[in-house]
Amino acid sequence: MTRNLMLRALGPFAAGYFTSYLFRVVNAAISDDLVAELSLSNTDLGLMTSMYLYGFVLFQLPLGLLLDRFGPRLVQTGLLTVAALGAGLFALGTSAMELAGARLLIGVGLGGCLMSAFKANAMWLPPERLALGNSAVVTFGGLGFLAGTYPANLAADLIGWRALFFVLVGLTLAVTATIYFLVPKREDDHHPVAFRTQIKGYVDIFRDGIFWRVTPMVATISGTFIAVQTLWATRWMGDVAGLERHDAGQQLMILGLAFAVGSLSTGFIADAAQRRGIALKFIVGAAFTLYAAAQLAMIFALPVALPLIWLVYGFTGQAANLGYATLGAHFGKRLAGRAQSAANLLLFLASALFQSSIGWVLDHLSGSMAVADAYAVALGALLVLQVLAFAWYASGRYALVQRAIAAR
Repeated sequence: MTRNLMLRALGPFAAGYFTSYLFRVVNAAISDDLVAELSLSNTDLGLMTSMYLYGFVLFQLPLGLLLDRFGPRLVQTGLLTVAALGAGLFALGTSAMELAGARLLIGVGLGGCLMSAFKANAMWLPPERLALGNSAVVTFGGLGFLAGTYPANLAADLIGWRALFFVLVGLTLAVTATIYFLVPKREDDHHPVAFRTQIKGYVDIFRDGIFWRVTPMVATISGTFIAVQTLWATRWMGDVAGLERHDAGQQLMILGLAFAVGSLSTGFIADAAQRRGIALKFIVGAAFTLYAAAQLAMIFALPVALPLIWLVYGFTGQAANLGYATLGAHFGKRLAGRAQSAANLLLFLASALFQSSIGWVLDHLSGSMAVADAYAVALGALLVLQVLAFAWYASGRYALVQRAIAAR
């Protein structure tokens, strides 16, 4: 990984993922403003915020086709332009429906940021460095998360949430220009493959046993992490822990720091482990054990210091993303974009369903039980799903993938 490669070929895509995560979490920072101005219920807030994730879902399969055919540079340039348009419409929205539609458009436009970065990594990096390269990208997502917490709170207080979104429009357009003008062109960017052949690639992916071992684990673990991290962690701190908005924002920054550090650290650990013949699933398993412990502390409102909960939660909650490296190595460069986008579709479908369903559960149970108990039911059900999916993943054999990594 030379400095020029990092700055020109991979850095701009990491900046795109920074932007994506900033938009993903910013609704948590301004949720009090949205609830007050638009009189939103928990169900309304969860559904409107999750429209960003549904935008991801809608575009993931076309995204894989476009990435494998036209390359990440052109695809990401076009999509970020769509995201800037959606952010502008969000800033001008006057109803919950208008904001939901704008957030859906933002999600479509930003739905390619992570997969474009992963595709670029698959094009520019050797397979044995993909886990580290992908984790470095996810680290930028952690930095975007940080920007969308307490700093976004302060900005919204200073200039208002609508002006904040106009600032985000400018940021998105700046990243768009950086990707288009800075990323080097490659001869293998374009693959004029027949549409029928591309669709067959998806059929092969969805019939693959390893895909269905890895993807449910990524979808449930990372899906819960996204759903809680980008909205319900803030609401939980207010509703259960009794924190004020700015205090919750500061706690969320701790989660974001742990997320950023954990993303990069996990990549280095996985990189070193693979070179020593240790399978990725053991790294994922160790991280998931700690992540589950942090979730149990939230579910049962245990007397554990909040910073400790968020440190563990943020550091380990993203480790399931290592599954993308397994998929990239298993399917190779020809199908990497489609395989990872197919997995991403299921991940964000799970995230969107989890995020909106938590709000629904809270509204329907809070009248008959304490709010803390309603959160416990919602979060506990998601933890059960994670345990089942991880058990299915851990029971699989990935020796062929490990050998493929070594052979390449």
